[in-house]
Amino acid sequence: MSRLILFNKPYGVLSQFTDRGTETARATLSDYVTVPGVYPAGRLDRDSEGLLLLTDDGRLQARIADPKFKLPKSYWVQVEGEPTQDALQALRRGVRLNDGLTRPAGAELIPIPHLWPRDPPVRFRKSVPDSWIELTIREGRNRQVRRMTAAVGLPTLRLVRARIGDWTLGGLQPGEWREIAV
Repeated sequence: MSRLILFNKPYGVLSQFTDRGTETARATLSDYVTVPGVYPAGRLDRDSEGLLLLTDDGRLQARIADPKFKLPKSYWVQVEGEPTQDALQALRRGVRLNDGLTRPAGAELIPIPHLWPRDPPVRFRKSVPDSWIELTIREGRNRQVRRMTAAVGLPTLRLVRARIGDWTLGGLQPGEWREIAV
């Protein structure tokens, strides 16, 4: 039987089990998940937080991570500025990035989600408002959500993946995980 683990990846943690990058050790999945033989299905940047799925089933891993299956991924994105309807509509249509046009996305202004404090905290500027949007994409280019919001004039301040397909964070705190039946 396949194993599937839902993990709330904290800010600053690499989406891999070992760190081959620098002389200074960085936090990795092995600091949190002690289940042998599971691997991440997809990635989250070190400076992004939220849902990461891990499995021991190669087919399931491919179905989750491969863009050809178009599994929706939803993100709560704190952006600098106040999104206009034009900016949200541009995200919905697809945004031209340096590697081509993105697929159409779901984009909605949302109330501030009930989240854990981030360490370190997001910078706060009295003179510049910030807002939250929920962005749902069906592809997974490198740093895509950050590049999409920047392309419409809304730099990302904080990025939390809340959902992948039917799987959600479901109350998991940063660093917590649970295994579910597949």
